[in-house]
Amino acid sequence: MSTQSEPRTPFYLIDKRKLLANMAIIDRVRELSGAKALLALKCFATWSVFDLMREHMDGTTSSSLNEVRLGRQRFGGETHAYSVAWADHEVDEAVSYADKIIFNSIQQLERFAGNASGITRGLRLNPGISSSTFDLADPARPFSRLGEWDADKVLNVINKITGFMIHNNCENSDFSLFDHMLHQIEERFGELLTRVEWVSLGGGIHFTGDNYPLEEFCARLKSFSEKFGVQVYLEPGEASITRSTTLEVTVLDTLHNGKDLAIVDSSIEAHMLDLLIYRESAKIAPNTGDNEIMVCGKSCLAGDVFGTFRFPEPLKVGDRISINDAGGYTMVKKNWFNGVAMPAIAIRELDGSIRTVREFGYSDYESSLS
Repeated sequence: MSTQSEPRTPFYLIDKRKLLANMAIIDRVRELSGAKALLALKCFATWSVFDLMREHMDGTTSSSLNEVRLGRQRFGGETHAYSVAWADHEVDEAVSYADKIIFNSIQQLERFAGNASGITRGLRLNPGISSSTFDLADPARPFSRLGEWDADKVLNVINKITGFMIHNNCENSDFSLFDHMLHQIEERFGELLTRVEWVSLGGGIHFTGDNYPLEEFCARLKSFSEKFGVQVYLEPGEASITRSTTLEVTVLDTLHNGKDLAIVDSSIEAHMLDLLIYRESAKIAPNTGDNEIMVCGKSCLAGDVFGTFRFPEPLKVGDRISINDAGGYTMVKKNWFNGVAMPAIAIRELDGSIRTVREFGYSDYESSLS
């Protein structure tokens, strides 16, 4: 494999062979369960690999007008439009791109039902339970604005919709927990579920992870579908692209201040924001060796730290590091903090060659402001 076509670091590198491994699992889930799979664009929207993904997924789901438009124009298939709140000037355009529009509240449903009379309409339900252990990401947190809770109120508008979206799994790799929560949903909303044609169970289910009981998962989805007579949808985001993407960085400087430090040409606040938000460490493999080194970003933020890792040899200026699992909630959140160079986007094709699909420069930085 030649490196001549690689862009200058930092850059995101999407490996199509690793992406295809996730797609094969999604194919298996679709086959065994009868569920349809929609890519969650809020997690991953790098459309240069949609040519591969659309062969294994049924379409996209969105969280905004821009996402629903991207889903229609770049991915195709079924296009589900959801927003926590649609604005008056957005809803007609969203409807023009969508096959289904999902409203977050009864008030939004009643307000815009006429605008959406020509397409399928749905409503988000909030079951009051979730797998999240982090309040910031918990859709069932106290006073949550995400979906309707009261089944009796929903029954009053059931004739205006044909389906529901329920999103209460967050990085959930525990099938037993998924099963337990789904039983609670059946008990709480069973009467509603028998009155509709489709139910989306959202994303956050880590069914492409190692040792996940895929057959049990598929059987559970199929039994849910048959019990209520509904088409089940899944909205995999991270599950679609897990382990497929790295952030490639280069060491710019090293120093010792009570601990060995290495500064790289990237930034967690600018390029892997979720590490900062959720106070997580980046992933580097194999993370073994006698040299413990803190890998730091180059922004002025004091806490701009990828994490502390072990290396076989001391890092030196010019060394290359690959940050793993850099696909989900990264490229969609990247920003121009400190004016740090925006990572390019490159793809490792199935034949091993690397293709640069986008580079960013000063004009992109300048045009993002005014």
